[in-house]
Amino acid sequence: MSALKQSKESPLFEDLAWEKPERKDQAGKLLIIGGNLHGFSAVAKADETAKEQGIGYTRILLPDSLRRTLAPLWTDAVFCPSTSSGSFSKEARDQIFQNAQWADGILLAGDFGRNSETAMLIEEILFSLSLPIAITKDALDYYLQHPSTVLKRQNTFVVASFSQAQKILQTSKFSEALNFNMPIASLVGTLERFMKNEASTLITKMDNHIITVDKNNSVLTTIPGSPDIWRLEVATKAIVAVIHHPSKQFEAVCHCLLN
Repeated sequence: MSALKQSKESPLFEDLAWEKPERKDQAGKLLIIGGNLHGFSAVAKADETAKEQGIGYTRILLPDSLRRTLAPLWTDAVFCPSTSSGSFSKEARDQIFQNAQWADGILLAGDFGRNSETAMLIEEILFSLSLPIAITKDALDYYLQHPSTVLKRQNTFVVASFSQAQKILQTSKFSEALNFNMPIASLVGTLERFMKNEASTLITKMDNHIITVDKNNSVLTTIPGSPDIWRLEVATKAIVAVIHHPSKQFEAVCHCLLN
């Protein structure tokens, strides 16, 4: 498998721009889950980005530890049971699953904090729901020690920092390793070999290059001057693109990176 290359000047899938839904009621519904007592900026930013990308509707799920702070300001947010430390608790399951029935896709946006109950809840979301899911930031951290949970799941878009990608290969006991000094072609080749037996799509970044890989495809997207803080924006764009183009998921994810 040889990686295809694209840039803003030479997009690979520009026809998708003309297939984007124009009517709000046809542009899909995104469930955004994240936040804990000490942070919710990831959820707020994801909501903003999703709307910029043309999603029809968003619904925000937050732990109820944030209710007193946010309910007067965020009147349409849904507040779910939380632990004593302010993260999502296992009692949030039913509320999350009920709201998932409304959605066309889920974004696990981050700011979950470190909590064993939250980890089990996220794992149940991944195991029990078949919706497309994008996972990034500290939501992905829960799975760096046992990444098969996300790698073996179809309709899953894993947006990983380079260090997270390194850890995923390491804990998977893959025969090759990633390092910051390797040529970009070697990096892509390693990821292609790693992902050939996985069901998900992996997206990571090195310098100005975003690498998107699944078991059948790989695309190297070069964006000069791309920001260092990128994972949440890319994960949000990716899940919106998948909702808009359900039959062309990989192509849609790659194309959205140029927006």
